[in-house]
Amino acid sequence: MQPTSFVFSRKTLAALLIAAAWAHPAGAVVSFEEVKRDFRSSDTAVLDRNGELLQRVRTDPTVRRGQWTALADVSPALRTAMVLSEDKRFYEHSGIDWRAVSAAAWGNLWNTRTRGASTITMQLSGLLDEDLRRNSGGRSFTQKIGQTVAAAQLERNWRKDQILEAYLNTVPFRGEIVGIDALSRTLFGKAPSGLDAREASVAAALVRAPNAKPAVVAQRACEVLRTMEPQQKTDCEALDMFTSAAVQRRAFEPSEGIAPHAARRVLREMRDANAGAAPTPALPQRGREKDNKEAGVRTTLRAPLQRFALDTLQRHLRELRDRHVEDGALVVLDNATGEVLAWVGSSGPLSQAAEVDGVTALRQPGSTLKPLLYGQAIAEKRITAASLIEDSSAQISTASGLYIPQNYDRRFKGPVSARTALAASLNVPAVRTLVMVSPEAFARELRAAGLPLRESGDYYGYSLALGSAEVSLLSLTNAYRMLANGGRYATTTLTVRPVEKPKAAAASQPPVLDPRAAFIVGDILSDPNARSRTFGLDSILSTRFWTAVKTGTSKDMRDNWAVGWSQRYTVGVWVGNASGESMWDVSGTSGAAPVWAEVMRFLHSREPSRAPMPPAGLVETQVSFGPGADGNPLEASRSEWFLQGTEQPLFALDTGMAGSASTSARITAPADGTIIALDPDIPPQRQRVRFDAEGRSVHWRIDGKPLARGNSVQWFPWPGRHVIELVDASGKVVDQRRLEVRGAGVVAKNNGGGNSVRR
Repeated sequence: MQPTSFVFSRKTLAALLIAAAWAHPAGAVVSFEEVKRDFRSSDTAVLDRNGELLQRVRTDPTVRRGQWTALADVSPALRTAMVLSEDKRFYEHSGIDWRAVSAAAWGNLWNTRTRGASTITMQLSGLLDEDLRRNSGGRSFTQKIGQTVAAAQLERNWRKDQILEAYLNTVPFRGEIVGIDALSRTLFGKAPSGLDAREASVAAALVRAPNAKPAVVAQRACEVLRTMEPQQKTDCEALDMFTSAAVQRRAFEPSEGIAPHAARRVLREMRDANAGAAPTPALPQRGREKDNKEAGVRTTLRAPLQRFALDTLQRHLRELRDRHVEDGALVVLDNATGEVLAWVGSSGPLSQAAEVDGVTALRQPGSTLKPLLYGQAIAEKRITAASLIEDSSAQISTASGLYIPQNYDRRFKGPVSARTALAASLNVPAVRTLVMVSPEAFARELRAAGLPLRESGDYYGYSLALGSAEVSLLSLTNAYRMLANGGRYATTTLTVRPVEKPKAAAASQPPVLDPRAAFIVGDILSDPNARSRTFGLDSILSTRFWTAVKTGTSKDMRDNWAVGWSQRYTVGVWVGNASGESMWDVSGTSGAAPVWAEVMRFLHSREPSRAPMPPAGLVETQVSFGPGADGNPLEASRSEWFLQGTEQPLFALDTGMAGSASTSARITAPADGTIIALDPDIPPQRQRVRFDAEGRSVHWRIDGKPLARGNSVQWFPWPGRHVIELVDASGKVVDQRRLEVRGAGVVAKNNGGGNSVRR
């Protein structure tokens, strides 16, 4: 009776399925193209302006899907393993494997274990239709009937290769992993095309038991591998070890590429722009990664430039590692459009804070604010580029006490022109210029240039001239772009937009800075002779094509900057430590400037950069300078630019005032009551304090002990209260000052209290 029952069961079950198919007439069958089109990766591809992949960012935390993978890009081993494991007669049946159905029914009748009757086509129909998906209790009889009908419909409308391709891209494997691309990259760290027989057997085993223990998966994988390679001996013990390691691996990082910070920025801007609007589906991530191009979010970045900028920054930071420097950032802007062409937010693996975006982080800019200050003073006709500004010891009274600025090298140059003061980055002349402009007026100018200061100008006081406020690299670089554009400010963008729009926006707004003053500032910052007093003639800042550039170093050597522009581009570079720790012996020309220079050379390797044409209202005049204390001209004669009406041929000291000054010996620096704070972050050789005096044959004493002779001496400070005395040739004390030194003793380095150092 058993054979008769078997035949009856097969015939009866077939009849039931056929009747069910007729009872459920075919509806609209989804096409293969629709399934492929609607496939959603859990990642968003961020592309450069030409469609080249820059960064892959995970944007769906609920599932892990990679890119849609064509069947031709799936390894033959994987295709074989999947068919042998899930549907041996896949290429023979029309959606329903009747032999498997009857075997499953017979096995259920006699309580024996069988493989099951669900074909790849039936499984795919369940994946494509939510009503047919398996729940925790399995599929109901109605779902099974519907799945069978849907499978038959798929087979009539799709090719076998399309069914297998869609199945491999939509089948769940393990945990959150869906699709063969995510599985291959997560567990095996490679594309699906590279999977071998061993890896393919593990992948096929996971379909049957997605969340099983590694030992169970390994046992199933061994069976699959034996079926695939019947002529070879299978080492199941080795496969067990391999499987245990693979199912725990997570090689598919949440984000990978060369522009992580820019990618997150542009995706955040997209989310903010869509906030409050009707929800829209994510961009479809489909197609292959062939030629590294795919669907995604397109940015203004240039992939070759981004790659070069990142490599250059990392290489230079490796060279600075022994100087306690690990972080850096870089941004390149198109002067005309404001498009961001490169955005390097960190040094990546070299940093302990790689997630911090150095392009948008707020840091003290040091001397890089000086061009904006001098531009404002020139525009307001308070000074000209040839005006003489005293570079000598200054004690400026403030509400909180005396403010005593110092130059980077702790030396004073005497009277210098504004051109020399700005190009050579002298601090005292900058502070004297800010006294003329006022901190609050300068703060308003900075805000108009896109630098959103947190506090008022009076809060920062005169230290604002030396960069005591915090700004971002992006906003600072864009402020320099304002100078490059003749004083006209416009915002930046990371997404492609028509060229006419930013130009029109910039042209419709009044200039932030007088175009004539912006031109003069650019002319000064491009002058290698003017900067030679500090940087020398053979400086890294000098390029073979026209550029204007300024460096800056913040207090305690925590930040180092180089920002400048050419005819078409503005480049900003920052190096330092995201933690705020000080660098060791890093200056403007050894920190950020080499990176700036390399990027500029890359940008102009095939593109010229010419000096801008002077705007209307400028006058070029030959100027000369009067004699200094040594009888020689203060500066060499030269041709200089002036706002019309401010030009003059001679700039000299007020000798009348000098002649009326007292000739008796006196101390000119430091001021009485000066407080000096020692700081261990500045090299010891930079911590000496300079004493200056007027008169002849003078001697210095400190705390009653002889110190030195001469009108200018250097003193190595130590903590405590001290009395400085100036003694004439007869031994009489003619002047004295009291000062206090606070800090860490003789190993400390002076840069606090009444002293400020920037370069």
